[in-house]
Amino acid sequence: MSAVPRFEKPGRAAKPSGRFRRMLDRLASSQEDLESEELQEDTHASGCTHISECTDRQIVKVTGTLRTVTLRPRAGVPALEAELFDGTAPLDVVWLGRRSIVGIEPGRKLIASGRVAMSHGRRVLFNPKYELRPLGKE
Repeated sequence: MSAVPRFEKPGRAAKPSGRFRRMLDRLASSQEDLESEELQEDTHASGCTHISECTDRQIVKVTGTLRTVTLRPRAGVPALEAELFDGTAPLDVVWLGRRSIVGIEPGRKLIASGRVAMSHGRRVLFNPKYELRPLGKE
């Protein structure tokens, strides 16, 4: 007898195959899981780096959705902070000396590039170059 169960073919991945099985998995997944998967696909399609792969002092181009946007002073200087999420990990994006930026709001997708810094164990981009994604693609 074979050690491989009859319903599995040797050499096949453990992932479900077939449209019906994928549809059932999507129905059983949470909304957050589905959004994360979609964001990861978008990151791959746009040729950007996944945030989870970013290391300290690396120059990167990342994309994702802004989860939160807050005004928080740093050393007496106003700073607009936003959390960017690409489905793998969060990244703090900080614009020093800015109280607001038109278009920077929760739920907006953007592409940001710059040098990653680590601050209190979190990845941060200070004053990045950024490009807002068109609203029609969201």
